[in-house]
Amino acid sequence: MEQDFSMHANPLVAKLQKPASEFTKADIVSYIKENGITMVNFMYPAADGRLKTLNFVINDAAYLDAILTCGERVDGSSLFPFIEAGSSDLYVIPRFCTAFIDPFAEQPTLSMLCSFFNKDGEPLESSPEHTLRKACRAFTEVTGMEFQAMGELEYYVISEDSGMFPATDQRGYHESAPYAKFNEFRTECMAYIAQAGGQIKYGHSEVGNFTLDGKIYEQNEIEFLPVRAEQAADQLMIAKWIIRNLAYQYGYDITFAPKITAGKAGSGLHIHMRIMKDGKNQMLKDGVLSETARKAIAGMMELAPSITAFGNTNPTSYFRLVPHQEAPTNICWGDRNRSVLVRVPLGWSAKTDMCMIANPLEAPSNYDTTQKQTVEMRSPDGSADLYQLIAGLAVACRCGFEMPDALEIADKTYVNVNIHKKENEDKLKQLAQLPDSCVASADCLEKQRAAFEKYNVFSPAMIDGIITKLRAYEDRTLRSEVQDSPEEMLKLVEKYFHCG
Repeated sequence: MEQDFSMHANPLVAKLQKPASEFTKADIVSYIKENGITMVNFMYPAADGRLKTLNFVINDAAYLDAILTCGERVDGSSLFPFIEAGSSDLYVIPRFCTAFIDPFAEQPTLSMLCSFFNKDGEPLESSPEHTLRKACRAFTEVTGMEFQAMGELEYYVISEDSGMFPATDQRGYHESAPYAKFNEFRTECMAYIAQAGGQIKYGHSEVGNFTLDGKIYEQNEIEFLPVRAEQAADQLMIAKWIIRNLAYQYGYDITFAPKITAGKAGSGLHIHMRIMKDGKNQMLKDGVLSETARKAIAGMMELAPSITAFGNTNPTSYFRLVPHQEAPTNICWGDRNRSVLVRVPLGWSAKTDMCMIANPLEAPSNYDTTQKQTVEMRSPDGSADLYQLIAGLAVACRCGFEMPDALEIADKTYVNVNIHKKENEDKLKQLAQLPDSCVASADCLEKQRAAFEKYNVFSPAMIDGIITKLRAYEDRTLRSEVQDSPEEMLKLVEKYFHCG
């Protein structure tokens, strides 16, 4: 049956009547001609985790063909610290499947994400996007399955406090207007993200809200649907760019920072994963978590200490990862437990047809709910390098299939209790802990780097660069030094306010 794309939010998909994964250069050219597009933007992530932009005016058809085919040169040494100024030229080549209409440009503009290539026309080994592609390829070659991911993007919106309908402090979860002040802003962000190709699951206000110095801080979340891991990282990059640009238009400030101030909810970047084969989700078997899922979880248990090097990349990350909070510190996993490192969310495994119970006029749906089951890594935050983080998770899950004792590790690290209660002290003592600083995270990555460098996924130069950057913070004892000083913590928050 022919697929109908008429309701697709991305206007290119709706117009071309094909999925973005099938876009060709001819499709891009025809859309530009037929829709009065006058500008083209190339966008690409750099070492600071932000999208960079190169603008092109469409001089004529020949020039359009030239830039779409050949891309352009950029100064790699200004984008990545590991590239020497003496040999810094790189090529950026647009990926047509990422094309979207820039919602903020005054001129009709089509934007695309790009891949980096070196002087020999080969993919740049240490580029974030290519690293993720290699991680996914290695996962498939080892397991015969596809690695998929999705992100929960948490952020704070900050604006002047009107004093009207004050929200309940730290009780903002799923709050409605007028107590939640930025629901309309969030839904507008969601619409723009969807138009740019983002596959959104839902959005809502989150726990965190408070006032400070006459300003309101309100936490929000946009959660995505599971897609190919490479696509998941692209969507998160574009989403952060859109949220910040729309906030700028509204006069709001935005932060994805992991911690705002003492005693208030920090922002994570939880990553959900699922493993697919022949279009079927492999995370469940006979209604329970499968051996496949438990092997992947075991790999994450093994490499969790070094995954923080990709997902928790500045000192304020470790003010969020503290004991007795929802953010995890113990390397363990469990069902529906929000204090564990890897959570198995409620997965629609009940045998009842809840839709028919809630709506008696409905016939049985026979909906295959197994596709919904994921597992969630809860340690990362908004400081993460998105491509490195998801690549690191793909590596960890792959390692689970290569470890002969994977199922034993999964059994040993499983908890079904509140690990912080006194009666569970013995179990808590058996669990390894996440690093408590950037320096400690770098040490863990140094010890476990071979797993990430296997199959040439992470280049040695990239691992060296990450370790050097983390150690430069010299924060081994910083958390204990400022934990009782909100003023010093705020100084750090301001320093790393616009991370990621």
